Amino acid sequence: MYPPPGHFILADGGYPCLQHPLPLITPYKRPVQGVGAQRFNLHHSRARSIIERAFGMMKTRFRSIFLKALEVHHTFVPHVITACAILHNICLGVGDIMAPEDEHEEDDVEDEGEHVLETVSGAPWRDQLSAEVSALEEVPIDHDYW
Repeated sequence: MYPPPGHFILADGGYPCLQHPLPLITPYKRPVQGVGAQRFNLHHSRARSIIERAFGMMKTRFRSIFLKALEVHHTFVPHVITACAILHNICLGVGDIMAPEDEHEEDDVEDEGEHVLETVSGAPWRDQLSAEVSALEEVPIDHDYW
């Protein structure tokens, strides 16, 4: 089961905030009300930025794999991505750092659209995380996620 219980996937505003069937935590929609929600969105955006940068570096390093259709059975795709992530981390460990290609993704909130699966809103979970982030006064607003 992925992600493990108690964990979630950071998603942009184009996705719904869900607990089930897949735990996705999205930023609060604009206009954001309250300091807690603003801090949450700031931390969420910074964490997603690091993730997007890592994906950008992997796409640059393994361009021949990620920028065309994979010629493997669809059930094998997660193994290919995992292998690339492991190789990428080995490269980083020995100092082979690649700058990601310039890709500009919008962080704007989009329509959540129709959902076929029965979903459970993640908004209460996001509210709880927001309260926890706001309560952490010892974590400065410019916290480094590395």
